[in-house]
Amino acid sequence: MPMSRAPRTARAELPKGEQARHVPVLLAEVLAALSLDRPGLAVDGTFGAGGYTRALLEAGPEVRVIAIDRDPTAIRGGADLVKASGGRLRLVQGRFGDLDTLIADQDEAQADWVVLDIGVSSMQIDEAQRGFSFRQDGPLDMRMGGEGPSAADLVNGEEETTLADILYHFGEERRSRAVARAIVEARRRGPIETTAQLADLVAGVVRPEPGSPIHPATRSFQGLRIAVNDELGELVRGLHAAERVLKPGGRLAVVTFHSLEDRIVKQFFSARSGRAAQASRHVPGVERPAPKSFKLVTKGPVLPSEAETDVNPRSRSAKLRAGERTDAPAPPPLSAIETLASLPAPQGRGPRR
Repeated sequence: MPMSRAPRTARAELPKGEQARHVPVLLAEVLAALSLDRPGLAVDGTFGAGGYTRALLEAGPEVRVIAIDRDPTAIRGGADLVKASGGRLRLVQGRFGDLDTLIADQDEAQADWVVLDIGVSSMQIDEAQRGFSFRQDGPLDMRMGGEGPSAADLVNGEEETTLADILYHFGEERRSRAVARAIVEARRRGPIETTAQLADLVAGVVRPEPGSPIHPATRSFQGLRIAVNDELGELVRGLHAAERVLKPGGRLAVVTFHSLEDRIVKQFFSARSGRAAQASRHVPGVERPAPKSFKLVTKGPVLPSEAETDVNPRSRSAKLRAGERTDAPAPPPLSAIETLASLPAPQGRGPRR
């Protein structure tokens, strides 16, 4: 399926410099995919710095927004936007995988639009104390909501094989086994507690690619972050929750930054729109294909324009996919994408070098 790149002129007005990190990726394309052309309720499942939420509110005076974020810092940071919204914005702390339950708690039964911007926010990366980035030394944390085991807990407590699997599957680090071995050897001398410690350790094992600006620890940090926050599992739950909550004609737009995320979203829309290969209903013992709960809005992934990537390098790996809800009932959850979101069974794991 062909990939679509937004026109270069569509994003020429983007701000430069430090402001660019607060610009939501593919904003114009997301708004076009959602088609906010009527009064209704929009759900921003990943509030972050409020970029999408602000744009949703500006789309029309009769658009109401429930914005969700698991990070209490993000919720506190949105207080001024709530005040300025004239009662049209409600901020809710929680996981977007529970968005159907969360909006029900707000006395809303259904939504007209849902937008999900998957992954870590620029605010989290820029705060050294959150421990998401190797570019600033800080505690090895990486927890978006502050609860559960931290990255330091995984690095210092998991078995070598489990660490290798996390780095290989979630971080797509080809030298995952060597990195895991180096971590286990290093922690025998003392706990690995900071981002700089881990980054230096990985850099001693993984050679930088010639001419590449990507730090050798990038994939390892990504794998640990995804594991700590169960980001892929949350994405799977969020897609199914959005399917349950959207009205017929309602639209779901999802922006991803990681190949596994995009694969999950692609398979979800493909299966729910009937584009995925399905066994014939005439074959004995085969269940009838599930009703089509979505029709595709984007025929392939929409990519950022060159103008956007020029001023916001974070957008380079972004992909947008969107679908429109039909009036078919929500089918049972898709086991295929649930499998993608978890570590493979031992016999299915590829070699780690």
